[in-house]
Amino acid sequence: MKINWGTGIVLAFVAFISFILYFVVRMSMDDSANHDLVTDDYYKQELAYQNEIDASNSASKMNAKLKIKKTVDGLTVVFPKQFDPKKIKGLVSLYRPSNKHLDIDFPISLSNTHLLIPDNSLVGGRWDITVKWTYEGKTFLHKEKLTY
Repeated sequence: MKINWGTGIVLAFVAFISFILYFVVRMSMDDSANHDLVTDDYYKQELAYQNEIDASNSASKMNAKLKIKKTVDGLTVVFPKQFDPKKIKGLVSLYRPSNKHLDIDFPISLSNTHLLIPDNSLVGGRWDITVKWTYEGKTFLHKEKLTY
């Protein structure tokens, strides 16, 4: 049986479309390709993004820069010395991009200018650290990426 050039083109298109559909179905059924959003309430967080920008700007205006250091005991968050540590309230959020089960939140409760996050709470790898804190009614925000 001879195949003319018209039939060959149709067969080539059908083979190509079948090839593409096979990979689309295979990738959409594969459990290792996780198609979740970054966080569960992603759209809600996007609406509040202007508040984060304002908090970051107020931190830079008041020279409220935080220092995050790796130590032997864990991770140390050092707050500026010009602020009274007892008036600082807030939350330190550690976000692990590769595994949402490792995400941790620590409330800020200070007696001196630094907060220690213990080493047993952290595993090696990349962490996105967000420190959102208030002092005398003003909100401040510090974001940093760290490889532990």
